[in-house]
Amino acid sequence: MNIFDYVTDILGVPLGYVMQFCHYLLSDYGLAIILFTLFTKIIILPIGVWVHKNSIKMVKIQPAINRVKAKFFGDSERIAEEQSKLFKEQKYRPMASLVPLAIQIILLLGVVAVIYHPFQYVFHTPDAVMDEITTIAVEEFEVDGESNYVEIGAIQAIKENPEAFASVEAMGEEGKKAIESAKDFDLNFFGFDLSLNPSKEISENWIVLIAPIIAGLSSWFLCHMQNKINVLQSEQGKGNKYGTMIFSVALSLYLGFFVPAGVALYWVASNIFAVLQVVLMNAIIPPKKYVDYEELEASRKELAALNALGGEKKGLFYKDPNAKREKADYKRFFSVANKKLVVYSEKSGFYKYFENILNALLENTSLTIHYVTNDPEDQIFEIAKNQPKIKAYYIGPKKIITFMMKMDADIVLMTTPDLDKYHLKRSYVRKDIEYIYTFHGPTSTTMCVKEGAYDAFDTIFCVGPHQVTELNEMVKMYNLPEKNLVPVGFGVIDNLIEKYKEMEKKPEGAQKQILIAPSWQEDNILESCLDEILPQFLGKGNKVILRPHPEFIKRFRPKMDAILEKWQGKDGEDFIIEMDFSSNRTIWESDLLVTDWSGIAYEFSYATKKPSMFINTTPKVLNPNYGKYSTVPAEIAWKDQVGVSLEMNELGKVEATVSELLGNPDKYRDKICQALQNNIFNIGESGLAGAKYIYKQIAARQNNKKK
Repeated sequence: MNIFDYVTDILGVPLGYVMQFCHYLLSDYGLAIILFTLFTKIIILPIGVWVHKNSIKMVKIQPAINRVKAKFFGDSERIAEEQSKLFKEQKYRPMASLVPLAIQIILLLGVVAVIYHPFQYVFHTPDAVMDEITTIAVEEFEVDGESNYVEIGAIQAIKENPEAFASVEAMGEEGKKAIESAKDFDLNFFGFDLSLNPSKEISENWIVLIAPIIAGLSSWFLCHMQNKINVLQSEQGKGNKYGTMIFSVALSLYLGFFVPAGVALYWVASNIFAVLQVVLMNAIIPPKKYVDYEELEASRKELAALNALGGEKKGLFYKDPNAKREKADYKRFFSVANKKLVVYSEKSGFYKYFENILNALLENTSLTIHYVTNDPEDQIFEIAKNQPKIKAYYIGPKKIITFMMKMDADIVLMTTPDLDKYHLKRSYVRKDIEYIYTFHGPTSTTMCVKEGAYDAFDTIFCVGPHQVTELNEMVKMYNLPEKNLVPVGFGVIDNLIEKYKEMEKKPEGAQKQILIAPSWQEDNILESCLDEILPQFLGKGNKVILRPHPEFIKRFRPKMDAILEKWQGKDGEDFIIEMDFSSNRTIWESDLLVTDWSGIAYEFSYATKKPSMFINTTPKVLNPNYGKYSTVPAEIAWKDQVGVSLEMNELGKVEATVSELLGNPDKYRDKICQALQNNIFNIGESGLAGAKYIYKQIAARQNNKKK
């Protein structure tokens, strides 16, 4: 006897008695199978309760698991380690959900045995009597003696020709009992023969396909309901949900097609009772009593934001063309020991925020700069070709997460806020790294960044006195460790000032040029008041250029098309809607810049010493607590230092204000020069100030190592 026969024999005997009892109660084979299925569900109900409680534990700790995955994103070993700790703390058993399926499959083996062998397991016929019955069935009725159907075939033969089995009845009471049991054993259920095997009967009777179809539908119904109401299954991803559904339906179709219809009936009944069991479990032990679903949803969104890094998800067969390059750069970076300075940049356009500092370091020191970027087309790769002291590396937006966790350097210089808040973490390898933040705008640290954006940085390169004041207040307000607030300045403004000096200027008396350059935030000039203010600019003898923000065009193309349709061509050649952003020349040639909350105004005014006009649309506020600070944010305070700001109820003053600003260039030039001196550190020398600090810190570390 092989292991399969051994297992089915062990299961078949007790299940046969259960089936015999069910048939005795109902005298109907189909109803007996359904009742038998219900009994098995009741018997294993305690296991179902245990699995349900175990599933609730899993969903209860899912927010913690999601946050572990977010915290150690990409580090599969660390995630597995932390997840295992959570499982142990909560006494959650990951494999428990497979127990009911395993039991059901084991029971299925027994059910198949009982249905195939009714004489052996249901009627409990002695072997000698069974041998006589099967011999007659094979020899006189051509029943296949080698198939599993021999006993079912014998029952059908007894029903049709009971006199052929007189020799069996002559064997005594056991023989008579076997023949009578076979005569009374009705294999039909609502007119359908439950002994039929669709795979064998389909050529003669296609109606047998009902069995596999109903079995498949019942499995689909079970999976559909579990995906909605099962505490664990409902929280699975689509891949798991539909993967389980496909497997279950496929298994059901197989069972329904290759085994007797009675097995398919058992499977259908089992699936229906399983749905009822889930409903019962949810009523007795409601998951909502134990699971914080709001917290679960919040953690899921955090993890989804990380998974979305790097742009839209590509197709199944998409192959990242930069994958090998990234892998090689990752390995190359970590093969270098004793790295002094690492610069991290998100994209090529951010190089301008580091440019002056790096140039000063390259010119005045022998320091090697390791420059890491998420942008495979970053300009740093071309720069590095001609500058051997710059080592450039491409690490994509997802890989950068584990990369930063494993960072090994003395100093990391970056312009990405919210360190340790979201996906970018301080190094887990070295706790003594000095993280330096350098700004990509000259304005406040309180209004347009999220609260706590700079908490995890050790050092901050400040643009001006306002930032020093705000950051000192922040440290005291939130009881944070003291930070090194270094007066550096802003290299972007330094470079703009120099470039503007070198530009060829318009001749005296040339036509005045006004540039309208709104931000792209909600309720910007284009959305809130363009139709009201634009007529006050046109037809006044000035050249007017409307330059929408590239992001506005990208995100709100229909709105931009409506603006083009309404205003394009108005006032002839004196009004242009500029959609080509390849050059910034129109910015620096303008005599007046009009905006709402765009930081371009300060770059324009500080570089050209020409005024800006602001329309105070709805401000962009990322930190609702900015009002706690003693200083007025630079985004608000500086407006009247470099020009004039108008409230939304003062739009009727636009024309007069434009005339005032264009008519008094000397007045505003002096005012802007004074604002520049008051608001920005180290004008023209910000790069050197930042480089000196970095080199001093590296030298101090080296001296400490020697001691």
